[in-house]
Amino acid sequence: MNPTAVSRSSQVVSIPRVEALELPPLGTLQPFPLVPRRVHLFGAGGAGVSGAARLLVEHGHTVTGHDRAPSEHVELLRSLGVAVEVDTSNARLAPADAELVVRSAAIPLDDPRVREAESRGIAVIKYAELLRRITPERRTLAIAGTHGKTTTSWMLFHALVELAHEFGESLARPGALVGGICRRLGQNATSAASDGWFSVEACEYDRSFLQLAPFGAAITNVEPDHLDYYGDFDAIKGAFSHFADRLAQDGLLVVGKEVPRPVEEAARCKVWRFGRDVHANLRGERAGRFSFDLLGPGFEVADVTLAVPGAFNVENASLALALAVGTAARGADLDLARAARAAARGIAGYAGAKRRFETWGVAGGTTVVHDYAHHPTEVRVTLEAARRALPGRPLHVLFQPHQHSRTARFFDEFVESLRFADRVEIADVYGARAHIDGEHTAGACELARALQGAGVTASWGGSLSASVKRFVEALPEDCAALVLGAGDVEDVKDELLAELALRRSRPRGPRR
Repeated sequence: MNPTAVSRSSQVVSIPRVEALELPPLGTLQPFPLVPRRVHLFGAGGAGVSGAARLLVEHGHTVTGHDRAPSEHVELLRSLGVAVEVDTSNARLAPADAELVVRSAAIPLDDPRVREAESRGIAVIKYAELLRRITPERRTLAIAGTHGKTTTSWMLFHALVELAHEFGESLARPGALVGGICRRLGQNATSAASDGWFSVEACEYDRSFLQLAPFGAAITNVEPDHLDYYGDFDAIKGAFSHFADRLAQDGLLVVGKEVPRPVEEAARCKVWRFGRDVHANLRGERAGRFSFDLLGPGFEVADVTLAVPGAFNVENASLALALAVGTAARGADLDLARAARAAARGIAGYAGAKRRFETWGVAGGTTVVHDYAHHPTEVRVTLEAARRALPGRPLHVLFQPHQHSRTARFFDEFVESLRFADRVEIADVYGARAHIDGEHTAGACELARALQGAGVTASWGGSLSASVKRFVEALPEDCAALVLGAGDVEDVKDELLAELALRRSRPRGPRR
């Protein structure tokens, strides 16, 4: 079944494709000077690694790779001519002519392929180090934070694109590398012109973002997460403080209203805080999508209208717009009022990223939406956005927890976030980084029982496939079906829509 097409028999209707993003001219690209010409990637299908591979190819490097599972990222790389082997073996070695091996954070140092490459004299670096080598000096704008990085990074890129259209004589085409596929681009990375600005998502896991030294940055928020790596919240705040300290002294840091004060104070550059230096005044809401006026240092723009739902996106958009105006526009000495209007137009054109409140389809009045939410805060605000975007409908949630340790550490918070659904189906935990979960584990069954104890209609579905069948079977007419999780739950799209269409096509028995 192809859920991207309209099918009379299945009654599954996809959401129309969004308009493609028109980019300014790119110009000729040269190979990255700090990266050898022939690069091999372990974990090539990762969200970040695959984006870096695209940039390497666009800059004339020869790229090969390996991943343990097929994915959309792998297929996108193959469409570029990148030879990516996919199998579960750890015996796939780097090609004989490889000059550099890059490993994702999921590939440990003691991996036999890594050891073999080193024994052959091939340099092996982590993805975070590669990111440092391919991001342009004094032109990189990084988006960090516990939540909202992907959305804010793409919003920033859209603002920069519109600035380049508006001021082409002063601003070149921007680039981006983000951990999610932009719906308007159909990819997760694109190259900048030689003197263009570059938007990059800066991940705090494994302190990866400390490899970067951006000119400017935004920090959306700082909350406890990745405690399997950091241990406690103080260590997380320390890492974000170190990140703030790495910004250029003549750069700009824009922070969300909940970012801890010590993080802001660690920066040596100018800092704008949302709610203090940057103010958003709401104008209205339509189906969960907000419009607002924005006032910042030296600029003001009226009626910024978002195409993506969620009250939290007002702050994300404000940070992106302020960072674009405060760096790219100010650096080129542009008219700030005109620049702010252009940046707002760009952000208004942002149609979302895959796995971020992505509508999969509609069948028999049931709207199916997928979101990457895997932290209690993300789950809560996604449910709130769904209530606003799909008002009056029962909200049914299929949730795949991500990591046993995260499920255990935030167990009570997950129960509190999910209790606002009308019904919850819990699939087995996606065991990412299971080798470091240690004793801090909790399962889907325990979470379902706790939700039942809190008065929520909830059940444990077992495997992902079994959970999909149970989830669809109990969906009422004209409801909202929300599929949440950062693991392989995205792979159930076709199966879920097919099950939903099959159920809708079955004759119903007499009403009792």
